[in-house]
Amino acid sequence: MINQLLNIVKPKVTEDFKFRDTEFEEIGIQLKKEIAGIFGRSLAIREVDSGSDNSPEIELVNLTAPYYDVERFGVSFVASPRHADVLIVTGAVTRNMEIAVKKTYDATPEPKFVVALGDDACGTGVFKDSYAVVGGVDQILHVDLKIPGNPPSPKDILKGLLALMEKIKNP
Repeated sequence: MINQLLNIVKPKVTEDFKFRDTEFEEIGIQLKKEIAGIFGRSLAIREVDSGSDNSPEIELVNLTAPYYDVERFGVSFVASPRHADVLIVTGAVTRNMEIAVKKTYDATPEPKFVVALGDDACGTGVFKDSYAVVGGVDQILHVDLKIPGNPPSPKDILKGLLALMEKIKNP
């Protein structure tokens, strides 16, 4: 009986949960400096789903969630390619989406950069030999950076964006 009463009154013991990922924080701070040096403002990203299984999109949405809060590092997602600096393409490019991806690319102002996110977009996923798929993004557009993974973690995506900044700075 005493154990039940103590269970009610006594604070519960739970697992030790870290609210901060120090490596992610360090990458983000470095990315913010690079973005400010290259663009002088925030980095605007337009995501294009060209036929993915939705797992890369889930990780991109995780980046905007309160846990990661990538906007504090100067990265924002925009609704129009006309406002974007970077196009992130997810999924293998299906034949039905080929024209839409090209139109989105054409609508993006110069200078524009393309990132292939996930194994399918990189051309190495399970759909690569499908009759309904053109292939990876590099089959129809010039790709500046590939971030492999199925799906890549938010930390891998941030590392990829940092690598893109390095590539822009040192062509």
